[in-house]
Parts: sequence; C-alpha cells; structure tokens
Amino acid sequence: MTDEPAAATGSTRKPVGRGTVLGAVFLMATSAVGPGFITQTTEFTVQLGATFAFAILISILLDIAVQLNVWRVIGVSGMRAQDLGNRVLPGAGYVIAALVVFGGLVFNIGNVSGTSLGLDALLGMDTESGGLLSALIAIAVFLSKRAGIAMDRIVVVLGLLMIGLTCYVAVVSQPPVGDALRQTVLPEQVSFLAITTLLGGTVGGYITYAGAHRLVDAGVTGPDRVGEVTRSSITSIVVTGVMRIVLFLAVLGVVAGGVSLAQDNPTADAFQQAAGQVGLRLFGMILWAAGITSVIGAAYTSVSFLVTFSPRLQRVRSWLVVGFIAVSAAVFLMVDQTPTTLLVLAGALNGLILPVGFGVLMWAAARRSDLLGGYRYPRWLLVLGALAWALTVYLGANSLGGIAALWQ
Repeated sequence: MTDEPAAATGSTRKPVGRGTVLGAVFLMATSAVGPGFITQTTEFTVQLGATFAFAILISILLDIAVQLNVWRVIGVSGMRAQDLGNRVLPGAGYVIAALVVFGGLVFNIGNVSGTSLGLDALLGMDTESGGLLSALIAIAVFLSKRAGIAMDRIVVVLGLLMIGLTCYVAVVSQPPVGDALRQTVLPEQVSFLAITTLLGGTVGGYITYAGAHRLVDAGVTGPDRVGEVTRSSITSIVVTGVMRIVLFLAVLGVVAGGVSLAQDNPTADAFQQAAGQVGLRLFGMILWAAGITSVIGAAYTSVSFLVTFSPRLQRVRSWLVVGFIAVSAAVFLMVDQTPTTLLVLAGALNGLILPVGFGVLMWAAARRSDLLGGYRYPRWLLVLGALAWALTVYLGANSLGGIAALWQ
C-alpha cells in the first residue's frame, strides 16, 4: 500500500478521511460476503425456511460481540494481531500469521473461482478467462499509485451495489416478510448448526482482522479513538447482516412459493425464478462483486500479517499482495476447479484461528494494559468477549472433525 504508512503503537492524530474509515467497514463486510457466504445463506434458507431468520439475528449479535473486542484491542494498542500475539506470548504471532495466510490463500482460490462463475452468469464468459480477468483487475487496484484509496473506494461501491441489487430481487420475489419477522423472535425451530456456521463464516479466519488492520494502517488508533473504532466495528457487522437478510428474503420468496431450486447452483436458480433472465444477470453481477471484493480483502489482510516481521517486507507490501493474488489465480487455472480438500482443511484451520487469535487479544485486554497504553478495558466488554470466546472454542473443536476427515 502506498498511500498510508503503518501506524505506530499508541495514539496518533493523523487526519483520516471518512472514506478511509468507511473503507475499513466495507473491507471487513465484503471480505465476509464472498461466494461461500452467498451459497451458505441460500442453502440454510432452503433447509430452514423462515425460521432461518432467528439464526441470522443471533449470529449478528455474536458477530458484534467478537468484533467489538477485536477492533477495540487492535485499535487502542495500534498493533496488528500478530504483533500483539508475539508480545503476549513469544511466537504466538507467527503461529497466528501462518494460519491466517494459509487459510486466506486457499480461500482466495475459491474467491477467484467465484468471480469466474459470476462473469459466466453475467456475460457468458468462460470460467478460465473470467477468473484471470478478475485477478488482473484486483492486481491493478494494488498497483495503482494510491492503492489504499483505490481499495477503499472499490469495496464501498461494490458492497453497496451488491446490497442494492439483492434488495431488488428480494422485492420482486415477494417473500413472506411477516412470517420471517415473527420467526426472528419466536422461531418454530432453532438450528445451532446454522448459528455456528454463520458465525465462523462471518468472523472466521482473516475476516476477523480485515477492518481492524485497515484502521491501523490508516492511523485510526489509540485510546482517544475508541468511539470511532467502536462505531466502525458495529457498522461493519450491520452491513454484513443487511446483505445476509436481503439475500435470505430474496431466496425465501422463491422457496416459500414451493419452487425446488437446482442443486448445482441454487442461488442462481432462485434469482432466475424471481426475475427471469434479468435475475440471472443480477446474480452474476452480485457473485462477481462478492468474489472480487473478497479477493481484495483476503490478499490485503493476509499480507498485513507478514509485513510487520521485517522492514524489507513492508517496503514491498504491494508486490506481496500482487503475488498473493497471482498465486491464487494460477492455482485456480491449474486445477480448473476449487480444490475441495484444501478448502476443507482451510475451513477447519479457520475454525482454529478464531479462538487462538481472539483468545490472545482477550488476554491482552484483561491482563496486559501496558500494551493498550494504560487503557482501562470495560468490564462488561471483557465479560461479553469471554462468552464469545467460549463459543469460538466450541466452534474450533468442531472444526477438528474437518481435519480428521481428510485422513479417512
């Protein structure tokens, strides 16, 4: 990144535009809203119907609990997660960085795959050309002279575009909004699997740190910026939640009418059933936007876990991001499909990253006020974070089954 240098530990009074803060919000949100997010939301809507609304509400509340703590600890300290990890427990930061970078790389292959499928639905472009073109567009963002500003703008514009287009399909599909609202608070059934899956998919792996690391790079750090950091963290989850809700309503309107969606691409079928060929093209645009913003978010955040280990790495940061995207695209082109085994392994590792990294940050909040510039961490937020961490441990334990399955 060439426009904003990394912030030093502690408070800075560097003037930061609203566009940069908004960019951090949408970087986290659009990193979460990837191709997997879209497929996941559709599948649970088909399985659970209107009762899925309750799972969405609970997952949003849990997401806020996690992100409030992650953004505040990183924002107040002015240090990225890996640097805090090494200060709390020597070597922990390297472990967290290795897990995040590996998981981010593998999922980025899936993100490139998602962009190719999006351009196929939108323009009829073959998947190899679509994936390559999308990767080149993402690379161009980071090679621009003001890469940080370019990234902020593209994730905001495409994030708003995704929400707007999905809202249109949600209106056209005429979902049973009253039933969904009722089951948001009085569900006929509760799916803990859906809740835990949504939590891991929204704040798991590199996504957890995307927005917070962006604020550190922009200089929005220190105890005197707590209010700004807090608002940004909540807003990022709200944006993600809005996208989840409107996508849920769009698909619900179709399945509530008794339509059985195609197994190979249920979301595309739902959009086509709701709005014909226009709906299919809109799905292509949404999937491409979700894929390319996730490519940008995964590359930026993963590399942010490496650059603080050496000044030399910081100097070539933009090229590291370019290389990260290029490797993701190259693997996608070589295998010609998303590598299922690697995705299972990456998903399992992401389940482990959340409790490990989050646990380190919560320990710093509770026991290492020296790392936070003497900031007195709110007790209510510690309790909230401890409860959320206990849940992430449960999720991490479940993710071990994904690793074990690879050896069967």
